[in-house]
Amino acid sequence: MQDSKTLSAACREELSRSILDKALGVAIAFASAREVDAFNIRMATLRAMARALSALALPPDFALIDGRDVPDGLCCPAQALIGGDGLSLSIAAASIVAKVARDALMTRLHVHYPQYGFASHVGYATRAHIEALVRWGPSPLHRRSFHPKALEPDSD
Repeated sequence: MQDSKTLSAACREELSRSILDKALGVAIAFASAREVDAFNIRMATLRAMARALSALALPPDFALIDGRDVPDGLCCPAQALIGGDGLSLSIAAASIVAKVARDALMTRLHVHYPQYGFASHVGYATRAHIEALVRWGPSPLHRRSFHPKALEPDSD
C-alpha cells in the first residue's frame, strides 16, 4: 500500500469509484473553518471522524483511525494506527475516498471564489494559495486561525 497523497488525482478518482461501488457503507464528514478555529485542526478532524462514523447506515463494530488519537464519543470501539493508510486497506480506502471528496468540494468552491485557485491547490497552503490570501485576504471559507509567515507584515 502507498499513501494516497502519492497517487495521481485520476488514480484516486478511479479507486474511489471502485471503493464506493463495493463498500457496504460510506459516510463523509467535513470540519468547517469555523469549527477548526474554535477547536484547532486536530480536534476538528477528530470531531468530523466521529460524525462520519455516526452517519453510517450500518453501525460499525470497530473503527481503525489513521493517526495517534481515537476521537471521543465514538459509536464503537476503535484503535488508532500511526501511518494507518500504509498498514490497513480500510484506512487506505477511507483516505482515498476522503481526498476525492475534498478535492471535489474544493473544485465546487472554486466556482464561487476563483481568485483563490481552490481547484488547483485543493486547500493546501501552496505558494499560489498564500499569494491569493495576501492579495485578496481570507474568504468566508478560510479559517482565521491560519497565519503562515508569508501573511505576516515585514519587520523591516
